[in-house]
Amino acid sequence: MEALEQRSDYAKVSPGAYRALVGLHSYLKECGLDPAFLELVYLRASQLNACAFCMDMHHREARELGVSAAKLAGVQQWRASPAFAEAERAALAWCEALTEVAATHAPEDIYAATLAHFGENGTVDLTFATAAINAWNRVAIGLRTAIPAR
Repeated sequence: MEALEQRSDYAKVSPGAYRALVGLHSYLKECGLDPAFLELVYLRASQLNACAFCMDMHHREARELGVSAAKLAGVQQWRASPAFAEAERAALAWCEALTEVAATHAPEDIYAATLAHFGENGTVDLTFATAAINAWNRVAIGLRTAIPAR
């Protein structure tokens, strides 16, 4: 498959919108949820959305934060992987439910499990984290953000 050409330098074209989304991401880094754990949430949403740029970035950032190769390899099949704790499973289920919200309608049982593990504040922050990565995925896919050469 041929590499896609970036359609727009969106940070320059719409700096206010770009800064707003970066601001949300900055808040999430400091919200109290484990940054390595958040990278797994971002990675899972990016897998569901088939965002190559974000999958590459969040896989790399998770590794830099010490997430094991085994855990990263299991993200796509987290339900079957023994590498995930119950709280992580609840958060990944919530992430999936929100990423595919048109089909799932954010089920009550998944919300309740997330709430049980993270409380109201953590659940709301996970909701914003999922919303943020879905927004980034749509920007990256729609405007064809290229994976940087390494």
